Amino acid sequence: MTKPYAPACDRNKDVILSLLKPLLKDHSQVFEIGSGTGQHGVYFAENMPWLTWCMSDQTEYLSGINQWVDESGLSNVQAAQQLDVNQPLWPISPPATAMFSANTFHIMSWESVKNFFTGISEYLAADGLLMVYGPFNYGGHYSSESNAAFDEWLKAQNAQSAIRDFEALDDLAKAAGLQLLQDAEMPANNRLLIWQKNR
Repeated sequence: MTKPYAPACDRNKDVILSLLKPLLKDHSQVFEIGSGTGQHGVYFAENMPWLTWCMSDQTEYLSGINQWVDESGLSNVQAAQQLDVNQPLWPISPPATAMFSANTFHIMSWESVKNFFTGISEYLAADGLLMVYGPFNYGGHYSSESNAAFDEWLKAQNAQSAIRDFEALDDLAKAAGLQLLQDAEMPANNRLLIWQKNR
């Protein structure tokens, strides 16, 4: 089996890492939802050796992710676990103090995005951080022409997919007991949204 590879991960990994490092300096573990190819998790674990990176995704992606894990030889990155955000029980115990997800919300259906935050409300510890990377709309408008074109492409692939509105996501986050700490501008019209779970 050919190891999966996403060029976008190589393009954005350093700028994401530059924001994650100070946020996670006092954390010992991060749980990633929707690890995709596994590239981000391995790279972040390699560059933040004080913490353990735990990856997860739907069943069909696990073998590809675990190729990256196995080839890395790192002791602080775990084999990927099966997780569909729509399932009632997540493989997280005790609750995580930090969670990360990249380029997932615009692939998921809106119902799945809502279920994501339902899970976060249960499986993210008090004071825990949720860090989400991707493209978002603001005030119902695209942030760039390229994002508008990307949204059209997404919907052509799957009518359930779409770039999500920041305000709607923040409402879900608030309902899950989170407050926004930072909305960081990233390259290529992406953002890194950082929420913290209330005590």
